[in-house]
Amino acid sequence: MKPFYLSIFLLSILFSSCSDEAVYEGNKVIENGIWDGQNVAVFEFDIMDTVNLHDFFLDIRNGEEYEFSNLNVFIEMEFPNGKLAVDTLECPMADELGNWYGKGGLGDLYDNRIIYKSKKQFPIAGHYKVSIHQGMRVNPLPGIYDIGFRLSKSK
Repeated sequence: MKPFYLSIFLLSILFSSCSDEAVYEGNKVIENGIWDGQNVAVFEFDIMDTVNLHDFFLDIRNGEEYEFSNLNVFIEMEFPNGKLAVDTLECPMADELGNWYGKGGLGDLYDNRIIYKSKKQFPIAGHYKVSIHQGMRVNPLPGIYDIGFRLSKSK
């Protein structure tokens, strides 16, 4: 009976150590896997913690029909005081041989988690809004199925 309890104990430690304290996580499905430049993924959340450091991630799900090795996106963050920060991010999707970086899992779909900002502190508490636009020259852009935004406490 002791090996059973030991197994349960080890599994509980494993699962508790895998959590990364997500503060916010949102996902937007891209209709028919074709991302039009006018289709903006918007994520809104409230932050009260202005002391701890946070990591910002983009979650991107692409299909094998995606034609490029990268994905350029424009990210706008609106602060509670109305100020706006705008960034451009190049997301690597495949290596030079065309091998996808993301984790496969659902047929020909690949999930990518890309760091956007690391160890950042929120300057003020309140309501934040993040808008993500595709910034590729092809519009509409086929092969992108989901866009997500994740915020977690830095380790």
